[in-house]
Amino acid sequence: VHPVESGGGSVQTGWSLRLSCAVYGYTYAEYCMGWFRQAPGKEREGVATIYNGPDITHYADSVKGRFTISQDTAKNTLYLQMNSLKPEDTAMYYCAAGYSKASCSGGGWNGPRYNAWGQGTQVTVSS
Repeated sequence: VHPVESGGGSVQTGWSLRLSCAVYGYTYAEYCMGWFRQAPGKEREGVATIYNGPDITHYADSVKGRFTISQDTAKNTLYLQMNSLKPEDTAMYYCAAGYSKASCSGGGWNGPRYNAWGQGTQVTVSS
């Protein structure tokens, strides 16, 4: 399994971006997918997760109402729509794939429970 993120960039406060994560070689019936981010000097934090059996989503409090996680199973692609971006959203964003619902246990915020990670895509929000 090989997640590949794209869609990052440099934007101004209030703008929107949509991140994509193409997942190759993924054929599991049940899975958990997540978006995490890490800003310089800070620990990695979970942003949003989705479990497919059925679709159950979780969001960090800091992004609720602004970010939306979704997936296109036909394209094996995960998305993160980010609206009303703030400077504090600046970070490297990573896509993570888990092979079972266990990865989504407790909301899916436990990074080591995921099986594969992408290389990250940078999001920079200026004020």
